[in-house]
Parts: sequence; structure tokens; C-alpha cells
Amino acid sequence: MAPALQNMNHRAQHILRQLIDTYLTTGEPVGSRTISRLLETSLSPATIRNIMSDLEEAGLLFAPHTSAGRLPTAQGLRFFVDTLLERRELTRDEQAAIENHCSPQGNAPQILDQATRALSGLSSCAGFVLAPAVSAAIKHLEFVPLGIGRALMILVDADDQVENRVIDLPVGIHASALTQATNYLFARSQGKSLSEVRETVATEIMAGKSELDEVSSRVVTAGLAAWGEGHNQLIVRGQAHLLDDVRAVQDIERIRKLFALLEQQETVLRLLEMAQGAQGVQIFIGSEHEFFSGTGCSMVITGLGGKGSGIAGALGVIGPTRLNYGRIVPLVDYTAAVVGKLLG
Repeated sequence: MAPALQNMNHRAQHILRQLIDTYLTTGEPVGSRTISRLLETSLSPATIRNIMSDLEEAGLLFAPHTSAGRLPTAQGLRFFVDTLLERRELTRDEQAAIENHCSPQGNAPQILDQATRALSGLSSCAGFVLAPAVSAAIKHLEFVPLGIGRALMILVDADDQVENRVIDLPVGIHASALTQATNYLFARSQGKSLSEVRETVATEIMAGKSELDEVSSRVVTAGLAAWGEGHNQLIVRGQAHLLDDVRAVQDIERIRKLFALLEQQETVLRLLEMAQGAQGVQIFIGSEHEFFSGTGCSMVITGLGGKGSGIAGALGVIGPTRLNYGRIVPLVDYTAAVVGKLLG
């Protein structure tokens, strides 16, 4: 932190906090007269203007145009978040809303999806969960027919976590092919992780040693592919909220760029890196992280622990830089705690 910021007096901090609090609420430049009316102390607009000029010279504020109002810079928002942010406690109703959304009767994917929707709804931002890849040993799996052209692949791991995926079937498939596919995978999955089963099956099929007919082989391949290649899965809900603060054509282009990023597997890996960077909730403002540079958004993120040590996934929200950080940080923190407890 620069010496000028370290030596900022209490009065300057108080004015900066009031200005940023007002900006986060309105999204508009804030003038000295507005701050004068809001402050509990009796400072004249002239005195406040002088202090705002000092804050502008320190790189914490800027004037967007010729008006008397000021906006916080990215540096100003960072100083606010690190030094001046007053994190408020969640109300019991807010805690209950999160707990009620995350049903303990659901399986892991359902709980994570519910948590994402709860975060999005309560924060009015895009909520996301980086779901840990399936890595536990498999205890049971089977294919269950759902009707013409579809089946459900059910997987139970050694921790009794149940997951399922709907897959498309070859035209005219018989139930006997699903039974054969189930028996084949079950025999090769006991005590192995999904990635190990996938490797074994791929080797046998390529070598012509799977003892599967062509149709059953296609069922097995489709079933394993439904879980991807062992990567973490990014679940995003409430992307429409990102359009709430759009005010110009360039804003729409920034949001389009963010939408494109969220579709890329590289984004999943980078989010996981961010979550592993430190303990607790982290805040990335604007272009502080090069991967989201140019999107004009902020991200609040925290890690989700795995069965062992380390971070296996992540959870958080993405929204405009003028987020209500004091409310959203505890929302993310509490949701992560609820999800962690439900997933064990």
C-alpha cells in the first residue's frame, strides 16, 4: 500500500467510505453536497471537495466528466474492500433461504445447482459453482431405461454420493443392451475411480477385448462420456442479472465477452486456481485478474474443500464492480459453509 494511503486520516476515510457506499447504491457520480447531507459530522461542501481532490490525487477517485461528482477507481474500490468495508451479518431469514434451497435430500449435483440458484437470487448477480470432478471409488452403477431413445446412468460412489446423467441411446436399442452395458461396467468399476474405469474401458474397446456387441459398446461409451473427462464442472445460474447494469453498447460487448469466457474449460481451471490462492472469501475487482480483464465485472469467490486436503471446487458470484460487497461476501461465505456441510 502506498504511503499516501497508509497515512490517510480518519476524516478522509470516512468521506471515501460514504462516497463509495453511495456509488454502490446508485451507480452515479457522487458530489460533495450529497456527501455533506449524508455525513453525521458537520463538514462543509468546500471542505469535502478539498478532501475529494486529495483522494483523486492519490488515485482513489476520478471525475468521469466535467460534473462535480466523483467515482471510485479500481484502486479506490480495492482500498475500500480491504480497509473500509463493513461486512454485515446475514439475517436469519437470509440464512434460512440458503438452507431451504440446499435440500439435504438431494444428491451432490442437485445440492450444487440449488446453491447456485440461491446465490443468484439473493445477490441479484450471476451465481456459480465449480463442482468437484468425480474422483471417489465407484460402489455401484447401472443404466435405467427412460423411454424411447433415452436412459439414466446412475452412479454411487464409496461415500454413498449418488449422481446421475441422462444419455441418448441408439435407435431401436433393446433392454438387453442396457443390461449388458451395466454388467460390463459394474465388473470393471469396483474400487476404481471413474477416470480409472474410463481408461480400462477405452483400452479394452480399442484392443477388441471388451466382449461387448456394437450397440452395448456405444451405450458404455455414451455413459462414460456423460461425465466428461474428469474435469470440474462449472454451473452458472442467473446470467441475465449481468445485463441489469448495462448502460451502453460497450457494456453489452463486455458482457458478451464474459459469457464466452464462462463457456470455456480454461475458465474452470483458472477459477480453481483463484480459489486455491488463499483461505476464505476472495474478491477480484474489474481487471485485477488478467483472465477477466475487459469484462467490467467483479467476482466474489471461495473454495469448496474435498474429501482430503486442499480445494476441490469453488463457489461465488459475478456481477458489476459496484457490488454490495458488504452483503455478498457473507452470502458467499455462508452458502459455502452450508454446501460443505451437506456434501460432508
